[in-house]
Amino acid sequence: MVDDNNSEMNIQNQSATYKGVEINPPVFFISAILIITLVVLTLALPEEAASLFDIALKFVTNQFNSAMATMANIIALICIALMLSPYGKVRLGGLEAKPEFGYTAWVAMLFAAGVGVGLVFFGVAEPVAHFSSSYAPDAGQAGSYAPLGGAPGDMQAAKDIAMSATIMHWSIHVWAIYAMVALSLALFSYNFGLPLSIRSAFQPLIGKYTWGTFGNFIDILAILATVFGLATSLGLGANQAMSGVNFLFGAEINTINQIMLVMAVAGVTLLSVSLGLDKGVKRLSEVNMFLAAMLALFVIVVGPTLLILTDVFSNIGAYFSNIIALSDITDRDDQLFFNDWTIFYWAWWAAWAPFVGMFIARVSKGRTVREFLFFALLVPSLVGAIWMTVFGTSAIDQIVTHGNTALVEAESSMKLFVMLQQLPFTEIVSMFAIVLLLIFFTTSWDSGALVLDTMASGGNINTSKFQKVFWVVLVGCVAIALHLGGGLRSLQAATNVLGLPFMFVILLMSIGVIKGLRKAYHDQGLK
Repeated sequence: MVDDNNSEMNIQNQSATYKGVEINPPVFFISAILIITLVVLTLALPEEAASLFDIALKFVTNQFNSAMATMANIIALICIALMLSPYGKVRLGGLEAKPEFGYTAWVAMLFAAGVGVGLVFFGVAEPVAHFSSSYAPDAGQAGSYAPLGGAPGDMQAAKDIAMSATIMHWSIHVWAIYAMVALSLALFSYNFGLPLSIRSAFQPLIGKYTWGTFGNFIDILAILATVFGLATSLGLGANQAMSGVNFLFGAEINTINQIMLVMAVAGVTLLSVSLGLDKGVKRLSEVNMFLAAMLALFVIVVGPTLLILTDVFSNIGAYFSNIIALSDITDRDDQLFFNDWTIFYWAWWAAWAPFVGMFIARVSKGRTVREFLFFALLVPSLVGAIWMTVFGTSAIDQIVTHGNTALVEAESSMKLFVMLQQLPFTEIVSMFAIVLLLIFFTTSWDSGALVLDTMASGGNINTSKFQKVFWVVLVGCVAIALHLGGGLRSLQAATNVLGLPFMFVILLMSIGVIKGLRKAYHDQGLK
């Protein structure tokens, strides 16, 4: 796998000590300069930046939507095929490798890094949006914002469509994108001794060129995608947390307050990063999963309990019934939904994939490929479906049964708190939700900084605290700059623009993974 001439030397030269800081100089400096330049220009010219981001967003979603969806579908199918294939017996790290973390901590870290902020933000907002557009689509848009054209006037059908579309955006497709990157990194690092960097997946495809300019380009693209994907999540988290503070205490929702909130969370994130992976991220992730489970359990108990429990099965069934239609790329009657929801999600997940994939890879040594894909693909998908059902079913029931039209009219960031307002102990539970959101905020930010530092240092995971702090601060600056330069719309645009090319990179990585697994399968003497 690494038999090219001078390959060992090339691998060793991916990082260098520069004035006491261990980095891959071309990757680190070019990435940092590009990001800082964008931050400065966005802050200096916010109106022009917002306009440019909007143009870029429309271009990507209108011109490359089919390509993005096709690549996401292929990656999901490859992951499922690998899990079921004989290659599933391959152990990451070799036959004698043992897992570093138990199942509970492992799965907790998958969620804390992967989709935590998004699940809290969209748990109520997305099902409500899809249900309202499906049941009573706006006449001017002819239902094009409704998934699959909606089901006007048919309440149950509209609910099924809304929940199946929501679950699709948070289940197999997203985790397949993450899992493919994670599997690639883990396989080539632990089984073949290559650096823990995105470029390593291209060794079977382009050989020694992996360690030159092309490899630098891939790692730079991965860093840029990660920074802006992470900034989008931080923007969503700050927006919703501020909405919760407004809901409870009447604090004004404005840019200054949101920036202050981001800076406060940055302080906690810096502390977590300084404690490292085991003491910081691991512990926060476990706390977060416990708090999330408690919040979901509360909603189940005090909400429409029987309806939620039965909807878990019916919603998953609706998802599988509609998954082919929702994945289709031709002749869609719901083009606005497809562009603004599905394509945004696929780009967001692709932009997050370097970060989440590398983080998952770092905590997954010792797992077999089948075990890895099962827990990184199917288990999170099931948990995501349950979470969306708990909050989506409760919200839709409030609209249908209790006439809570405020849920439809509220801003997306406020919908969770509007739903909780109809349940007992509103103030206590809302504060609980804000704390949960802020911890998810922190775990995403600190694990993202650890991964960015690894990518910028040629795969080195033992770098100085200064380097990790640098990436924490830089990501925060990007989130603030893009928020000032057009708000969440600009964050979405930056994510989509960078998510598109990286989705193609992930598709190429899957080819390298197949070749690598074939060799590892024979090296481990498996039959």
